[in-house]
Amino acid sequence: MTTNPVLEAATTTFLKHKHWADAAIMQVNDRQLRVALHNKTNSIAVIMKHIAGNLKSRSTNFLNEDGEKDWRNRDDEFTDNFTDRDELLAFWEDGWMALFQTLNALSDNHLTATITIRGEELSVAQALQRSLGHTCYHIGQIIMVARCVCTTEWKVLTIPRGKSAQFNALVWGDNNYRPLKTEET
Repeated sequence: MTTNPVLEAATTTFLKHKHWADAAIMQVNDRQLRVALHNKTNSIAVIMKHIAGNLKSRSTNFLNEDGEKDWRNRDDEFTDNFTDRDELLAFWEDGWMALFQTLNALSDNHLTATITIRGEELSVAQALQRSLGHTCYHIGQIIMVARCVCTTEWKVLTIPRGKSAQFNALVWGDNNYRPLKTEET
């Protein structure tokens, strides 16, 4: 694992959001994975397929090839053609594995290197930020759809409403929290 703060932050953020998505996906049944909230929106399964396809395309040969691969069929990512949950989850994990393998192979020297995505030149650092924004946006959609279609008791993924003070006390203890000092204090 790298000691570069940019690479560490990207890896940590991707891992956290994948964890939240996985936790939301586990709370819905197979039928609910395929429910779209509206005819102009995507189901969880379709969003998962799109994220995985994007991550695999962008991460494969990251430093040497354009992030939009010839073999990627982006339009197909918006059709739900998996036969079952296991097939969908395997595709999902494959996309994430490609991302994490690439992140683990990057070093400080790579951050300023130039790569291309659809012909647009970006530094590695910019490409990581772009991917984070895109992926986190869609993971938010997965969580929202999952909460809306889940018919069992929803297990909160972060801090439950009305429980912030209890969480803060648990994390900081009763006497450990110190407000940030400003020039005025």
